[in-house]
Amino acid sequence: MFKWLLGIVVAIVIVIGIALYLFMKGPDVSRYEYLKEPQISEKPDQLVLVVEAKGDPNVIGMKTFSLLFKTYYALKDNAKSFTVAPRARWPIAVTLPPKDQWQGSYALPVSPTAKFPDKFKVDDPSLKVMLVTWHYGTVAEILHIGPYSAEPPTIERLKTFIKSQGYRIIGEHEEEYVKGPSMFGPGDPNKYYTIIRYQVVKK
Repeated sequence: MFKWLLGIVVAIVIVIGIALYLFMKGPDVSRYEYLKEPQISEKPDQLVLVVEAKGDPNVIGMKTFSLLFKTYYALKDNAKSFTVAPRARWPIAVTLPPKDQWQGSYALPVSPTAKFPDKFKVDDPSLKVMLVTWHYGTVAEILHIGPYSAEPPTIERLKTFIKSQGYRIIGEHEEEYVKGPSMFGPGDPNKYYTIIRYQVVKK
C-alpha cells in the first residue's frame, strides 16, 4: 500500500515538475526568427477562446489573461498545451482613444472540438468570455523583439512594407505574445517576442 501511494506521489511530482519547466522555458522562439523581416503569407482561420475587456492593457492585462488561461484549462474536448501563445486584437482607429477606453479581445487558440464545461460562469460581469472563429486569409506579419512600449517603429515598418507590396490593411491590429511575462514574473522585457499581424488585401 505504501509503495502504491509513493508511486502516485512521485508521478504527481514529475508531472508538476514538467509543467513548471515548460512554463519557465517557454516556446522555442528560434522558429520565429524569419519574421524579423516582414512577411506576407496565408493563415488559416482559428477557433479561439476570447475574453473581451475594456481598459488599459497594462492595468487589466493580468486579470484578463488569468481568466483566459483558467478557462482554457477548464474547457472540454480541447487539446491543451503548456506553451500556447496568447493573442490580442484591438480595433484600428484613425485617432487612438485614451488607453482606459481600449476595447481588447484577448485570446488563446483552441481545438475545433473545444466547448465550455457544464454550468460555466464568469464571476466578473465586466469580462465577456466566448468561443469564436478568428478569420485570417492573407496576413502581413513582423516579429518585434523587446518591450511592448518600443513597438511603434516595428509597426510602422510593417505598414510601410504592406503598402510597398501593393496591399492595404483590413480588420484589426493583432499581436501574438510568443514570449513575454510569465507566471513567475515579468522577466526581461528586452527578450519579449511579439508577432504583430494584420489581415491584408491587394489594393
